[in-house]
Amino acid sequence: MPYSHSPLPTAADAPAAPPADIRLVVTDMDGTLLDDDKRAPDGLWETLALLRERGVVFSPASGRQYATLAREFARAADGMVFIAENGTYVVRDGVELSSDPLAPDVVAGIVAAVRRLAGSGVDLGAVVCGKKSAYVERSDEPFLAEVRRYYVENRVVEDVTAVDDDILKVALYDFGPAERTTAPALAAFAGTHQVVVSGEHWVDVMNRTADKGAAVRRLQRDLGITPAQTMVFGDYLNDLQMMDTAEWSFAMANAHPDVIRRARHLAPSNNDDGVLRTIRRVLGLPTGGTAV
Repeated sequence: MPYSHSPLPTAADAPAAPPADIRLVVTDMDGTLLDDDKRAPDGLWETLALLRERGVVFSPASGRQYATLAREFARAADGMVFIAENGTYVVRDGVELSSDPLAPDVVAGIVAAVRRLAGSGVDLGAVVCGKKSAYVERSDEPFLAEVRRYYVENRVVEDVTAVDDDILKVALYDFGPAERTTAPALAAFAGTHQVVVSGEHWVDVMNRTADKGAAVRRLQRDLGITPAQTMVFGDYLNDLQMMDTAEWSFAMANAHPDVIRRARHLAPSNNDDGVLRTIRRVLGLPTGGTAV
């Protein structure tokens, strides 16, 4: 049943009264915290410092790999919880908190399906996402350029099914509309695994037990934090389950319609600094900041 969305974040940026008792802030990256040019919002580092002072745990939750997230937040990584690979790998201060790797035979089956799809003329490639690195077989620059956006650690190999690593998920990049082409072609895996459209061109295949929402719930249990003390932000279909983990769940104004229906509140768009504006308002933090 859809929630009745609160107009809270769409009003002026005056502080909410009284400030909410938030102890955990979880945000998606692309289309949510970052603008359409993949830039972090002004005042990010200042806001992270204020959250730390208040004892609020900040957690980026992304389809990106852990190495990529750790590099992007290196200035403020101490104590931060990284929910990487769409919830399949959770790390804090270099220590693994949880992971949910795929069985090798499942990885082989997904890769075989991708190879057949590519052989039929679909312009796509598989990114086999391990704890150590991401692995690909395609070596053309247009494909690798997309891989590098999200996977700092990446290797071109002859056979992605033969690598020595724990495989967390298989991500597929489709140069066309993934929701219409690649996702339906993987329907055979949907009965036993999650086939998630995580962006216009991306589809992720993971264990059914792995998603951002499951990762947030485990984190809440570990930290003794309730849904009423949790704030989450998202924009796309891989954020759906996360919307159910928090009373302060926000869909961005630019979000997929399904995410907007699932969230309790609406935040301004990713291009309008929606995440930071909402955090400051709900927690009663000062506005302003410096560019990053």
